[in-house]
Amino acid sequence: MLQQVMTGPGALEFHEVEKPTCGEHEVLLKMMRIGVCGSDIHVYHGKHAFSTFPLTQGHEVSGEIVELGKAVKGMHVGQKATVEPQIVCGECYPCRHGKYNLCEKLKVMGFQAIGAASEYFAVDADRVTLLPDSMSFDQGAMIEPLAVAVHAVKRAGDVHGLKIAVLGAGPIGNLVAQAAKSMGAQAVMITDVSDFRLSLAATCGVDYCVNTKREDFGAAMLRDFGPDKADVIYDCAGNNVTMGQAIRYARKGSTIILVAVFADMATVDLALANDHELELNSTMMYRHEDYVEAIALVNAGKIQLNPLMSKHFAFRDYLEAYHYIDANREETMKVLIDVHP
Repeated sequence: MLQQVMTGPGALEFHEVEKPTCGEHEVLLKMMRIGVCGSDIHVYHGKHAFSTFPLTQGHEVSGEIVELGKAVKGMHVGQKATVEPQIVCGECYPCRHGKYNLCEKLKVMGFQAIGAASEYFAVDADRVTLLPDSMSFDQGAMIEPLAVAVHAVKRAGDVHGLKIAVLGAGPIGNLVAQAAKSMGAQAVMITDVSDFRLSLAATCGVDYCVNTKREDFGAAMLRDFGPDKADVIYDCAGNNVTMGQAIRYARKGSTIILVAVFADMATVDLALANDHELELNSTMMYRHEDYVEAIALVNAGKIQLNPLMSKHFAFRDYLEAYHYIDANREETMKVLIDVHP
């Protein structure tokens, strides 16, 4: 079978390897779709701090079960599935207390461990989450980023009735905004400097879409949310400009949650954050319950994934997908790799 291997920055090969055998506690998946995310792009450019080459990518995935290990129960051949890409120790303090997404020895498929970018992929059954028959493989590959958004929203607790601002309208920001709305937020604002991304957010039902090239974020909050501003601000862009906006314009005593990964060292006004007694929080990946909730939201029609799907590439054209993303940054949301048509 074919397996994708990133051999260095900008260098991608396909190797012919043996089709994996299915261990006693494993599931063998025929891989169908792989989503390309921002972290994958960092790897492609050699700028991911926690990955080394050579590396097989693939962590936003969907596939079809084609074989089950002898000890696997509750699944059957032919079912659609996705994979939770975390590999955890199960022994450290976070793991023992149900927060395995924070495992002290965490490895993630496609970054510190082999990813699923192969025609077939064997994985422990306890990392497999079944998908409804009604869900497309395209949608299934987007459950992972949606789980990121669901977990992020829940970091603020119950958002029912709250006014939420999301900074950054890329794929994760869009999904955070949609998830917040579907989980009961009273109103959601999203900001960006791209009219294209903001128009997509509006299509997906976000209440207020603000281009901060043309309008001040603080003024937009006062106009749309009133003098009480936002209850929670999510930074899904991850740079000094957006975090600076969040700290400067947040209501005193309110909450800011960092969702995005900062590419550079942060230089923000923590003195102002201190003076305004802001709750600065963060979020890291997801847990199984976030996958379950993400699938339920899509299945209930509360989250729109299809508008975020920008383009498909054949498995052999994986490198072309990266070229396309680099050439079309402003108009690209989610690129999908069709491992099997």
